[in-house]
Amino acid sequence: MTKQALILFAHGARAASWAAPFERLRDLTRARLPETQVELAFLELMEPRLPEMVAQMAAQGVAEVTVVPVFLGQGGHVLRDLPLMVEQLRSDHPQLSFKVVGAAGEDPAVLNALTDYCVNSLKVV
Repeated sequence: MTKQALILFAHGARAASWAAPFERLRDLTRARLPETQVELAFLELMEPRLPEMVAQMAAQGVAEVTVVPVFLGQGGHVLRDLPLMVEQLRSDHPQLSFKVVGAAGEDPAVLNALTDYCVNSLKVV
């Protein structure tokens, strides 16, 4: 059996409280995928950073890593920075298989959920 891992990749911020929704997302995702290692990693300003998380997973025997950018759009970090990081990670960890999906906010289901939230904000009294 191949050991799979899922990394939720977020930007990071100086305020520790900023990570709270991403930590909840990680925990909810873990609950739905009990056979998969689900972790959170950051581009900058917070730990763990993506390279450190991948190194830890490699040391634990993970074979397949899927990176989910939890960004609303495909901006510079997702379009330029992340591909360069993953290219380096592939070089550093040739035994790992990497898959990178699009930014979460680009997915129609995510956009529909956000639209529902926005529409329902008018109904809150």
